[in-house]
Amino acid sequence: MKSVCLVLGAGAGIGATVGARFAGAGYHAVLCRRSDQAGLDRSVEAIVAAGGSATGFLMNAVEPESIEHRVAQVEAEIGPIDTVVYNLGAQIGSRKLQDTSYKAFEMGWQMATFGLFRLAQAVVPAMRVRGQGNFLVTSATAAVRGNSGQHSHAAAMGGRRMLCQSLNAELASEGIHVAHIIIDGAVDAPDTLGKMLGPERFQALRESKGMANDGLMLPEKIADTYLHLAQQHRSVWTHELDLRAFSDQAWWNH
Repeated sequence: MKSVCLVLGAGAGIGATVGARFAGAGYHAVLCRRSDQAGLDRSVEAIVAAGGSATGFLMNAVEPESIEHRVAQVEAEIGPIDTVVYNLGAQIGSRKLQDTSYKAFEMGWQMATFGLFRLAQAVVPAMRVRGQGNFLVTSATAAVRGNSGQHSHAAAMGGRRMLCQSLNAELASEGIHVAHIIIDGAVDAPDTLGKMLGPERFQALRESKGMANDGLMLPEKIADTYLHLAQQHRSVWTHELDLRAFSDQAWWNH
């Protein structure tokens, strides 16, 4: 039975690409995303066509018991979850204070922080029994730097970072590796940046900054880092790192 890499937030950018990278390394990839059955099917089919194994599920992680049910099902029917990737975004757009409703503010927390907490409660017990596991958490610049119009996102991502630190403090001694990965820049991803900008602006950005210019972060290269984290020896575990294109300023220099 293959070890499982469970990806929550498996869009066509970082999430599905990380799943494909793990599948190429011998894992069974379980891809979960909120919508777009056709896109999910394409990601699974691409993994299988490349010689890997994968399963896909549509899942709204905010719904009660959705995460808990999926973890239990995967453990019972597919295989032991060795690595879980929490890749849910929590960006609700730039909104001034007075334009950020209670519901919108809370939604950021639901996706960024509470969902991660629920996932940890669901998946950690089996990892504890096995004495090993990897918990890889995608994060954003907002986890370390607030900005105008980002009240929900910054608060939620800051909470995500602190939760990762707390999980690490409790779980590292039990063989569970928790890593907080700050994506400090724009990712060449149609499901996120592409949807925000629209097809024409996204393609123009790719041609001016990305592609051969390497100014947009490539999901395939990000995925290499995730696999490396999962394969680290515990004497040299990375617990937090930030990734950005060579041409971008680091968050602390803005």
